Amino acid sequence: MLVNIHTAKSQLSKLIEAALSGEDVVIAKGDKPVVRLVAIERGGFKIGFLRDRGLGAGPDFLEPMPEEELQLWEGAASPSKP
Repeated sequence: MLVNIHTAKSQLSKLIEAALSGEDVVIAKGDKPVVRLVAIERGGFKIGFLRDRGLGAGPDFLEPMPEEELQLWEGAASPSKP
C-alpha cells in the first residue's frame, strides 16, 4: 500500500493496523517513496516453556502458601506442629 504524507497523517491508525497484519505500507512524499511502516516483532516471555521436559506442573504462584511453608519464609525456626 502506497500513501502520501497527508493521507498517512489522517489515517495513521489504519496504516498501523495494516502493517501489524503484515501488509507492506509505504509513505511517499509527492510521488517518491520515503518511509516504510514495519511492525516490530514481539518476542515475549513464555510461561511453561519447559513443560515438555518432564519437570511436572510446577507451583501455582496464585495459590496461598501452606501455613507451615509461610512460617518458614517469615523466619520461624521450624514449622508448628498441630
